[in-house]
Amino acid sequence: MIDVVRIPEERMKILRRDAKMKGKLENLSNAKINLTEDVEIETEDPLNMMRVKEAVKAFGRGFDMEDALNLLDESFCMQAIEVRDFSGKSRNRMLVLKGRVIGSEGKTKQRIEKMTETKIAVYGKTICIVGKWLDVNLAAKAIEMLLSGSLHNTVYRFLEQQKR
Repeated sequence: MIDVVRIPEERMKILRRDAKMKGKLENLSNAKINLTEDVEIETEDPLNMMRVKEAVKAFGRGFDMEDALNLLDESFCMQAIEVRDFSGKSRNRMLVLKGRVIGSEGKTKQRIEKMTETKIAVYGKTICIVGKWLDVNLAAKAIEMLLSGSLHNTVYRFLEQQKR
C-alpha cells in the first residue's frame, strides 16, 4: 500500500538534508519513505499508514521530527486550528492573533504547553497541537479562548482549574 503526503517545500528541504530523520521515521514505523516532490509512504498495515501520514503531516506543519514521531503512538493525536476562522480575511489580524498565542518571547505558548503537557506549532495559517487526546482538547480550548479575545490570565486560570 502506497500513499502520498504533501508538505511545504521548506520543510521538505529539511527532510531531504537530514537523512537521519528519514531513517528514524522508517525504523520506528516499519515503513518505506521516498522523497520525491511529495513524501511517498509504503507500508502493508493500513493503521500504520495512517500513523505515519499523521507524523509526516505534523512535521510539515512545523513540529520537530521528535515531536512528530510521538504520533506513531496510538495514545497521541494532532489537532489543527485554522487561524482564519478567527481572523477573517485580514492578514494583519491573523498576525496579531498568532502573536497572542505565541506571547512575548514565546512565553504564552510555552506556558500552555507546560500546563497541558502538549507541543504547539504556530506555522502558516494554522496552530497545531500534538499530545495525548485529553491534553490536546484542553490546549485547543485554551488557544481558541485566546483567539476569541479572552485575556491571557483568564486562559491560565481556566487551565489551572481544568488540571485539578
